[in-house]
Amino acid sequence: MHAISTTELFLIAMVLIFSVPYLIWRVFRTDYYAPLVVVQIIAGILLGPGVMGSAYPEYYQFVFTPAVIQSLNGIAWWAVMLFVMIAGVELDLRKAWEHRRESCITAGLALGSPLLFGCVAAAGMLMFNGWMGSQAQTWQFVLGVGMACAVTALPILILLMEKLDVLRQPIGQRILRYASLDDIAIWGVLAIILLDWTRVGRQVAFLFVFIVATYLFRKLMRRLQERDRWYVALIWLAACGLAADWAGLHYMVGAFLAGAVMDAEWFDQEKMDMMRHHVLMVIMPVFFLSTGLRTNWDVGGAMVFAAAAVLLVASVSGKLAGIHLAGRILKWEKGEASIIGWLLQTKALIMIIFVNILLDKHIITSETFTALLLMAIGSTMLTVPMVYPKLQKLRSLIQRSS
Repeated sequence: MHAISTTELFLIAMVLIFSVPYLIWRVFRTDYYAPLVVVQIIAGILLGPGVMGSAYPEYYQFVFTPAVIQSLNGIAWWAVMLFVMIAGVELDLRKAWEHRRESCITAGLALGSPLLFGCVAAAGMLMFNGWMGSQAQTWQFVLGVGMACAVTALPILILLMEKLDVLRQPIGQRILRYASLDDIAIWGVLAIILLDWTRVGRQVAFLFVFIVATYLFRKLMRRLQERDRWYVALIWLAACGLAADWAGLHYMVGAFLAGAVMDAEWFDQEKMDMMRHHVLMVIMPVFFLSTGLRTNWDVGGAMVFAAAAVLLVASVSGKLAGIHLAGRILKWEKGEASIIGWLLQTKALIMIIFVNILLDKHIITSETFTALLLMAIGSTMLTVPMVYPKLQKLRSLIQRSS
C-alpha cells in the first residue's frame, strides 16, 4: 500500500485551507457581517486542535503532522511579513501632521481609552491561574492584553471602508489618519513590552544600524526604477526581519519598520493595492490556519468564552467612549463619532499578528491567545452591521440639508 508522503499531506492541508472558508463564505453569504478574511480566521480555529482536533483527533493528527505544520509555518511567516510591510508603506503620516491637533486628540483617545479598559480586564484575569505566560512579568501581561483591546487593523479597515464606499470620502480619509497614528503606537508599545534587558545591547545596536541602513536604503530607492524597487523592497524586508529577530524584538517588528521607512509614492498605488489583495488571497489563508492551530481551550471552554466576552466589552466600550469624547472636544457633526468609533473597532488582522507575537514570547498563554482571538473576530464582525445603518442615516441627513 502506498504510504502517504509529507508533500501529499501538505497539499491536503492546502485544499482544506482554501476550500473550507471559501465554501462557508459563498454558501452562507456572510459578506455583510464577516468578510472572507474573517471567515478564513474562523475556519483556521475550526480546523485547529480545539475543534477538529477534539472532534476527530485521528484525522487531525493524520493531516497536521509536525512536518506539515512546520511547512505551513514557513509560508505563514513570509505571508505575514509581506502583509505587515504593506501596512507600514501605507501609513500616511504627512496627512496626519497637516491635521495634527485633530489627529493626535482622536488617535490618542481612540487608543488610550480601550487600552485603559483592557488593562483593567487583564488585571481581573490575573486573579485566576492559566492566563499569564511563563516568561511574562505582570506589567507585560497587563499592557499586552490592554494593547490588544486598543488595536485597530488598518489593512482590514481599508477593505471594509472600500465596501462601505467611504474610503475616498473625507470621513474615510480622517479615519485612516487616526488609524495610522495608532498603528505606530501599537508597534512602539510592542517594542517596549519585548524590551529584553539581557539583549539590550543588541537592541541598541539594531536601532543604530537600522537608522544608518535606512538612510542608505532610501537614497538607493530614489535612484531605482519602480520595477527594481519591488525586488529591493523584498530583500530589505527579509534583512530587517532577520535583524529585528536577532535583536530579540521579533521579525514582525522588523517587517513593520521595513515598510514604515518606505514612501508610498515610490510604488504605483494600483499595484500596491493589487499586491495587498494577492497576498491576502494567495498566502495569508495559510497564516490564518497556522493561527487557528495555536488555539487552546484547556482552562475550560466556558472560561475562555467568558474572558473573550469581558475583553470584547472592554474593547468596544473603551473605543466608543474615547471617540465620543474626542467628538465632543472637536465639535464633530452629529452621528460622526458613532460611525468613526465603530469603524475603528476593526481588529481582525493586526491584533492577531500582535497576539501571535505575545504568544511566541510566552507573555500570554494559548488560552489567553484564544480569548483574544475570539474578541478580535467579534469586534470585527460587529463593524459593518453597526456602521452601515448609521452611514445611511448620515447620508440622508446631508442630502436633506443640501
